Amino acid sequence: MSAVPAPSIVPAECALPGSPLAKARGGVDACVHCGFCLQACPTYLTLEDENDSPRGRIVLMRALLEGTLEPTNDSVETHIAQCLGCRACETVCPSGVPYGNLLEATRATLAEHRPIPLLARTILGAFERPWLLRLAMAGGRVLRATGLARALARLPGRAGFAMAMLGSTSRRRYGRPARARASASPETERRGTAALLTGCVMEGLFAETNRATERTLRANGYTMVGVPAQQCCGALHAHAGDAEAARRLARRNIEAFEHCGSDYIVVNAAGCGAMMREYGHLLADDPQWRGRAAAVSARVRDVSELLSAAGPRRGGPMRIRVAYDAPCHLVHAQRISAPPLDVLRAIPELELVPLVESDVCCGSAGIYNLVEPDVSNAVLDRKLAHIGETAADVIATGNPGCMMQIGAGLLRARSRMGTVHPVELLDQSYASAAGGRGSTP
Repeated sequence: MSAVPAPSIVPAECALPGSPLAKARGGVDACVHCGFCLQACPTYLTLEDENDSPRGRIVLMRALLEGTLEPTNDSVETHIAQCLGCRACETVCPSGVPYGNLLEATRATLAEHRPIPLLARTILGAFERPWLLRLAMAGGRVLRATGLARALARLPGRAGFAMAMLGSTSRRRYGRPARARASASPETERRGTAALLTGCVMEGLFAETNRATERTLRANGYTMVGVPAQQCCGALHAHAGDAEAARRLARRNIEAFEHCGSDYIVVNAAGCGAMMREYGHLLADDPQWRGRAAAVSARVRDVSELLSAAGPRRGGPMRIRVAYDAPCHLVHAQRISAPPLDVLRAIPELELVPLVESDVCCGSAGIYNLVEPDVSNAVLDRKLAHIGETAADVIATGNPGCMMQIGAGLLRARSRMGTVHPVELLDQSYASAAGGRGSTP
């Protein structure tokens, strides 16, 4: 790979006027190259290449703007593509560099000069077409139900890992089934209305997690409102550089959620929540939509935030050891760290065990694990090594990509551990309480 060009001191004339990156130049100029981001960056820790650090990539962005590197340069494409977009660098940056926005702007700019890779375009195209996505998810559920996904998980390369991800979505129950479900008692404080973003992968492969989300919210005083016209949030498209598709999907969701009349828009997928909170930024240049986008973004809450605000009410005991892995787009993009732990601590007898680097990316990053499998696997190996030290029964995390990435790694390693969303454990705790007895894994 080529060396990182030295940063200029005097701003040069923009070589890419009107590009998404040019519009984000203020963020590039905010970087003072202090290097605090290096040890927070999973790709730098894994690849040990300055080009694959936030600081190095920002230097590349500046070189694109100043014309010392062309947007068709292969090294630029490689280093920008290898970024996970985890935004851990934002958490440690003393200058407040909006790195996530810069990365998306850079990828959108590069996409104007060379096409997004075919595999990525194929996946993104399916997520923008509801009928095609429903067909793909139905096929996935068939593969999962027949056991073929787990059987094929040993195949090498992308295909085998994709099957492992799918196989890992088979849900395990950690509580004992109860004949009754916990519901809000008459004295439960009414906390307003909430509309759930059901999501693409969440409803397609984790539908029970969505139902658990609705049940736990109702049990804590929230009234649920349906939004049938909603679509994919657009996060995958924005991360990949397909900004126009992301805007199209954002407009459809804004229209759908505007009319539902709920106080909150609740999201149980960290990446989707981060995207919806940034609709205002995504549509900032659209005078007809930016105000509406900002209004919708202001109503977005992660499910753990709403449950934490309500207590949450305690459930039945579950004698289980849980390690919590914080999704990047929850802890770094949305800056939500305590609420998921509040959810888990509402379960009597549940033991939270520490996980080293719990706030470091697992390597999923949307479709990154399919388009950049080598780096993704290297990042995942580090995560699995730390997980193996916990002796936990299960890994709890609040994002479908993380559940599938970690779950696939555990499945291929023949580990007894699995992954679960925190609200599923709380829901099962409520079910155990309704049944009048505790539970063991």
